[in-house]
Amino acid sequence: MTLADLSILDAAAQMRRGALTSVALTEACLARIATRDAELHAFVALDDAALQHAAAADHAFATGQDLGPLQGIPLGIKDLIDVNGLPTTCGSAVFAGRVATQDATTTGRLRAQGAVLLGKLATYEFAMVGPDLTLPSPPARNPWNRAHITGGSSSGSAAAVAGGLIRAALGTDTGGSIRSPAAYCGCVGLKPSYGRAPTAGVFPLSPSLDHAGPLAATVHEAALLLDAISDPNWRPATAHIGQDIHGLRLAYPRDWFAHDPQADPALIRAMDDAASLFSLLGARIEEIQLPDYALYEAAGSVILHAEALQIHQTLMSTQAGVYGRPTLQCLAFGAAIDATSLKNARRAATLLTRQMQTALAPYAAMILPTTLTPALPFSAFDGETAVWTPMRTIPFDVTGQPAISVPIGFTQGLPLGMQIVGPIGADDMICRIGHAYERATDVNLIRPISAQKS
Repeated sequence: MTLADLSILDAAAQMRRGALTSVALTEACLARIATRDAELHAFVALDDAALQHAAAADHAFATGQDLGPLQGIPLGIKDLIDVNGLPTTCGSAVFAGRVATQDATTTGRLRAQGAVLLGKLATYEFAMVGPDLTLPSPPARNPWNRAHITGGSSSGSAAAVAGGLIRAALGTDTGGSIRSPAAYCGCVGLKPSYGRAPTAGVFPLSPSLDHAGPLAATVHEAALLLDAISDPNWRPATAHIGQDIHGLRLAYPRDWFAHDPQADPALIRAMDDAASLFSLLGARIEEIQLPDYALYEAAGSVILHAEALQIHQTLMSTQAGVYGRPTLQCLAFGAAIDATSLKNARRAATLLTRQMQTALAPYAAMILPTTLTPALPFSAFDGETAVWTPMRTIPFDVTGQPAISVPIGFTQGLPLGMQIVGPIGADDMICRIGHAYERATDVNLIRPISAQKS
């Protein structure tokens, strides 16, 4: 164990009492990146001024300035989110050489609170589909088995956290792009309530569905990062961390996944075990019925692809030949959606959101899988046809509800993840529940062998 393995809370406490400097912590993370990232491909760019920013955080501590819980903490930023002076290529040759001239709202808030932004992390091209071996940067690799994908599109964020390069990173989620990589890589991924974390300065995929949020080693660390980027009118995600969950009613829509032929049997067992553990912790688990999952996926997919095409039309008119094939296939789907189909999808999304709110009204939160399988091997993506990995994430981009993915076990040596979903604005509740689960298990303490070397 080195300084890079300290939790954000432990590192922050040591810096505040003068037992650790941000420079030393940042140097440890940079050394870890130098040792491990050649195999993981998580970072696509590092900030040459990172140690200067760390020294500034140390100076602030020395002069009595406490800028917030993330002061002096090294973080990574998905290469879809602007950091002044660093590339924002969105994982695409289309934006090769593009450098941000100002911070996104989220990264500006992190910088103002003294966080050290180490660099930019890999993403699927324009946050769409992948992995694509033909792009300028190699795809991020799963720390548990480098022959397997990380999931996307916050691929580098998940690889960096799970691989022990950093404790937390910023990602984005439009159809599951924070939560599915977190599940596949065995870390925590937190998609906040829609609108809580500003997306100004984030290259859009589908503005109706786009969210920004954290990936982290633990629930508490994810909640700290969410609070740091959130608008101030939201209740802190850390507000009830550490409180027990005795008496809470938790909905369990088991039919949403248990009878799906794609669901890994180990995943079903892990979910049932998690439900049982929540019962032992004093929560009341009640199976419920929800509208057909396919309806949410269909509505969300139409909205996502139609809006993505609108965003890329101008770029494609001059640079279509520079896009990767999987991205072009994704955009071609949007070209097949007419105005009536999009209007119907939006109407369906409104109805489905209302139905979800009604179904969950009696409950503090809902538990269900993040993905139905562990991470697929890269070999599954060798063909020319896009591969759609089975997830249970896009409904909550459609409804805008907060959802957190936490590790719940393993199969075939690869992680599995569970989502905890709450009502709009209940980000603190899902973090409370996730933290209670995390404390009662040891799953999040198990690290991949590749993350156990210095």
